Amino acid sequence: MFDTKPYEDKFESAVMHFSEELKKVRTGRAHPGQLEGIKVEVYGTLVPINQAANITAPEAQMLQVTPFDPGNITAISAAIRNDQSLGFNPSDDGRVIRVPVPALTEERRKLLVKQASEKVEETRIALRNIRQDALKDAKRKKENKELSEDDVKRVEKLIDGIMTNLNAKIDETFRIKEKDVLTI
Repeated sequence: MFDTKPYEDKFESAVMHFSEELKKVRTGRAHPGQLEGIKVEVYGTLVPINQAANITAPEAQMLQVTPFDPGNITAISAAIRNDQSLGFNPSDDGRVIRVPVPALTEERRKLLVKQASEKVEETRIALRNIRQDALKDAKRKKENKELSEDDVKRVEKLIDGIMTNLNAKIDETFRIKEKDVLTI
């Protein structure tokens, strides 16, 4: 019999990656995940910002970054400022960095929804590639007489059912994110 478990794991991994990517798309409110992609040079090594500081969102339009070592405050502040895609202008008082999150314009909101829809398409492509790999594997096993024609048809139905469920899950996740981004 054909084992679909490795492909199901790959499908689940692709959907998890999609969810993580969507978390990075900005909404109108501040959340610590917005700074996730930033790398900071600390003690001569580039590290993710969450390994050099604690990030919180004390207010809806403000992020607060508290460095583990106050000596790194200027490096962290510069790293946030240098990430042009975020457009943040942090300020520090020597102990903590405050990052005001500007309100989104309608144009910027639509651009963010477009970015999220591109992530949806990337995920769908990844899922289709995994599906193709599974079907190729099933056909190869059929040629080697390990599977019958009926088994291959059953595998195709099973994989297509999984694809349908995952596409529905992706659509629902995207709709929620789109609503979140477009809500003022």
